Amino acid sequence: MAQCYRLSPEGLSLFVRVTPNAGRDLIEGVEIRDDGNAVLRVRVKAVPDKGKANAAVSAVLAKALGVSKSCVRVTSGDTSRLKTLAVVGDSAALLLRLEALG
Repeated sequence: MAQCYRLSPEGLSLFVRVTPNAGRDLIEGVEIRDDGNAVLRVRVKAVPDKGKANAAVSAVLAKALGVSKSCVRVTSGDTSRLKTLAVVGDSAALLLRLEALG
């Protein structure tokens, strides 16, 4: 899996590309962007209005990674499709679950 994450002392940081207004909530896998950076593609049904899509992305990733919603938060890119999310937890366990998604 291309690295769409960075390990941190608290857990890991995920680099995500979000598609709001999708037909369903879905983690599509890792995409290599034109600039060579890897991002995790996530589609959510929520609209990009007043943080609804950000909350949906956090919920989808929390469920997939086996952590509570409060352990996932957007650290940059609030109004952008490209976001960085911080996931708090055991880095090794989170990494195993993340690699199982890809």
